[in-house]
Amino acid sequence: MSSTDTNAPLARELRARLIGVARDSIAHGLAHGRPLAVLVSEYPPALKAIRASFVTLQIGGALRGCIGHLEAVQPLVVDVAENAFAAAFRDPRFPALTAREWPDVEVHLSILTPAQPITFVDEPDLLAQLRPGEDGLILEDGPNRGTFLPSVWESLPDAGQFLTQLKRKAGLAANHWSEQLRIYRYSTESFGDADVA
Repeated sequence: MSSTDTNAPLARELRARLIGVARDSIAHGLAHGRPLAVLVSEYPPALKAIRASFVTLQIGGALRGCIGHLEAVQPLVVDVAENAFAAAFRDPRFPALTAREWPDVEVHLSILTPAQPITFVDEPDLLAQLRPGEDGLILEDGPNRGTFLPSVWESLPDAGQFLTQLKRKAGLAANHWSEQLRIYRYSTESFGDADVA
């Protein structure tokens, strides 16, 4: 683990480098069918830190792909390169990105803080602890698992609806509740092409 503070915001030039890596990896994927191979030693410590990320692609404001990791398993710059490629070509909800679409793609990155468990006694207690607009949530119950990034609050601003839709995403009923239910929260540092232009 890098000694870099994993909760410190990235400087604008580092954000720009990460957006560049994401774009280079997608362009490399279009040309060669695989993600960009990143030489980690060429990057500053903040981008070598072991952190988790999500890469979201949009065209005209509509989702075109989103792939990421909830756990930090590799250097951030590698995570971004791999997730960018996967968002463009491996998101099962969409066909692979085409060269024709590529000029219109907007790239957005979300860098995750480590997830922390939320302790609660029942659903009203859990809902009272949620921080709309700030919390990303991971829901786990046995083999069922789902997550919503904090940006999902923009379309689901009500905590009850946010939780209900997260249950559905995890393959559970809207009114599901059990003693095995586990909820973790994380926050993200999010930025996109427009923020570093």
